[in-house]
Amino acid sequence: MLEHFHVAKEDQILIMPDALKLTVTDIFLKMNMSKADADQAADVLVMSDVRGVDTHGVSNMLRNYVKRFGDGFINPRPKWKIVRETPATANIDSDRGLGIVVGPKAMEIAIEKAKKVGVGCVTIGNGRHMGMIAYYPMQALKHDMIGYAITGGGANTVPTFGAIPRLGANPHAWAVPADKEPPFVLDMSSSAVAANKIGLLRRMGKPVLPGLVADETGTPVMQQRQPPLETWMLPLGATRELGSHKGYGLGVIAQVFSGILATGAFGDYYGGQMSHFVAAYSIEAFTDTKKFKKDMDAFLRYLRETPPAPGQDRVYYAGLPEHEEEQVRRRDGIPLHREVVEWFDSITAELSLTPLARKK
Repeated sequence: MLEHFHVAKEDQILIMPDALKLTVTDIFLKMNMSKADADQAADVLVMSDVRGVDTHGVSNMLRNYVKRFGDGFINPRPKWKIVRETPATANIDSDRGLGIVVGPKAMEIAIEKAKKVGVGCVTIGNGRHMGMIAYYPMQALKHDMIGYAITGGGANTVPTFGAIPRLGANPHAWAVPADKEPPFVLDMSSSAVAANKIGLLRRMGKPVLPGLVADETGTPVMQQRQPPLETWMLPLGATRELGSHKGYGLGVIAQVFSGILATGAFGDYYGGQMSHFVAAYSIEAFTDTKKFKKDMDAFLRYLRETPPAPGQDRVYYAGLPEHEEEQVRRRDGIPLHREVVEWFDSITAELSLTPLARKK
């Protein structure tokens, strides 16, 4: 993430990943999830924080999930099922199950199909939030496959020229394996920025950057200021002149693949459910896997060895900063905002759980 969204040093409390996962799993168990599902859900959230994707880790999502379990919106023990299937495809009814539980299972189905016929695609309807969308394409990496995922639903993003929101952030994510280089992992929202990043700014008392949000009339906010009380996201590109029609189009395509293709859901339709799409592509079905991975190494080096422009230190490719951040956070701990740790202290006390362990 941009430095602007990082927790200030004076507000950081370091938590080791294993300690964080233990506490998150315990909280999910108290929500009446099975042990296997609690472990899986905790793994998705903590992986987000380990890779520096703080918007979709425990800071924002866990307290929201706890609330939604409490009001019955999320089913802690879903009886998800395949409702339509071919050798290469499947459509799942997730029975209001949390996406960070059903999503990994759907991707496993896609991978098994890709092993047999080269490509596997799975839609997931009647779903709930899916967390860091890159988690699911990354499942395909160890199988020498290219992974892809989309999630859609809700309405917090205005269309280009629109006065009210019609789309969610509707992110797309791809993961492509290499040989020696860290894999290429692109995780991008169709909106100018993930909505949770505005939540991070509110927590830290920082201003919103130009081109990220619209005001209550749908007008793009193009100067740095405190986030408006009523915050709507802009499509990627912010304004038509800067290319917002492209982000708008990506958001529509995401909703078609994840929602319309699954159950017909879009926007706040179907009671606010979210829907998803995951896919796996077998490299061997298209070309020699070893050659592909060596060619990816050469391509990724070609990108990162680009001479930097004046004032810049280096050139990255998608997935490289997250890979490097993971090495640091697994060694030094995850820097959670003190307010987040205070919430953990409160919820563990309320649920009679062992408090979250700080790094010693």
